Amino acid sequence: MNRIPRLSIVVPCFNEEACIQPLYERLGKAAIAAVGEDYEILLVNDGSRDGSWAIMGRLAAADPKLVAIDLSRNHGHQLALTAGLDLARGELVLIVDADLQDPPELLGAMIETMKAEGADVVYGVRKSRAGETRFKKATAHAFYRMLASTTDIEIPVDAGDFRLMSRRALDVLLAMPEQARFIRGMVAWIGFKQVPFAYRRDERFAGTSGRRGPANIRWARCSDLRSMRSPGSVRRRSSLQATSGCSSASARSGSCFTSSTLS
Repeated sequence: MNRIPRLSIVVPCFNEEACIQPLYERLGKAAIAAVGEDYEILLVNDGSRDGSWAIMGRLAAADPKLVAIDLSRNHGHQLALTAGLDLARGELVLIVDADLQDPPELLGAMIETMKAEGADVVYGVRKSRAGETRFKKATAHAFYRMLASTTDIEIPVDAGDFRLMSRRALDVLLAMPEQARFIRGMVAWIGFKQVPFAYRRDERFAGTSGRRGPANIRWARCSDLRSMRSPGSVRRRSSLQATSGCSSASARSGSCFTSSTLS
């Protein structure tokens, strides 16, 4: 698989054993509908303590389009996402969580929006949130408004990491040196034309979220939003140091899995 695919789909996963099989099936169907067979799926195991990695390994062994990445421990959602983005090769890159709250079937419409608008980023904006308590909705509302008040960067309200990015936008994002990363804030900072895509967020398919309201607030405030420098002044650094015998290139085959640590 040396040829650059049209699409990469990057999914950080933590204790998602009940979601991975239906996630894989729905992502594959959505990708085929949007770009045919010209895609890859990257699942990043962020130190899961359940059977997530075993399921990823079984699926990757049978499908060369699936790249399974195993981090040496739990690094957290944003660094796991960074690891996957660093290995993504596609001309377009879709970021989606493993819990299926963000419907993969919206991929085709997001690509069409990107084409119609001449945009480099299409970011999902939640117009409703199924299956969430009043407390969850209230803390989410507070999180986005607090975030807007603590940074000069205009970060879209009610938008998570669910987004479609062009290759050039991703390359600029990957050139940024921040280690305490808040991806949606960093994407907002890089510029280019970015357009919203309104959608109804589904109920979580299974399990529970690893991030809650107060933790979200601490997580964002500890990120490097105030220290971002021009991406033109830094060189891209790899987010991964392989600790297995597989290089990044060989890890792209479905039969080879990397066990990696973030630098």
